[in-house]
Amino acid sequence: MSTHKKIDEETLNNLLYLSRLSPESTDIETLKKQVDDIVGYFDILSKYDDSENPYDAYPSTTAEALRDDTVVLGLDITDVKKVTEEFMDGYFQVPKVLGAGA
Repeated sequence: MSTHKKIDEETLNNLLYLSRLSPESTDIETLKKQVDDIVGYFDILSKYDDSENPYDAYPSTTAEALRDDTVVLGLDITDVKKVTEEFMDGYFQVPKVLGAGA
């Protein structure tokens, strides 16, 4: 797969010990080849340039661009009552969420 240094048996045994795994379900050569393949994937990934700043992918904001922190008047109750008929005693009526079996 790749030209990386192959995992020797001592390194593989150390990995097995650290990961608390045992090669009982498969033979040691198959397991060694699988670990070599995984290490080969890291060789492939290391070929890609990762020098750019990962935070450049997110939009940045500055404090000056944010809106002013000013208090404005909200809606009047009469205007809220016009939005829906489910407004009663200063509250919106909503369907019951919790019930039997919840």
